Amino acid sequence: MNAAPLLTRQQAAAHLGVSLRTIDNLATSGDLPSIKIGRVVRIRPSAIEYYCEAHETRKPRAGRKV
Repeated sequence: MNAAPLLTRQQAAAHLGVSLRTIDNLATSGDLPSIKIGRVVRIRPSAIEYYCEAHETRKPRAGRKV
């Protein structure tokens, strides 16, 4: 089991620099894995890392055609 504390929606939004609405939309769509405990939504720090890695854009190296 992961020992890292779960983040609130507000903490996740602050970490990503987005609004609460964006966090809610990402969690509802399943793009950002979340945990619902009763009416409370929590997000694992590893879920934020996973989301960032999955949506990372990379510039092609010079001289390469894309």
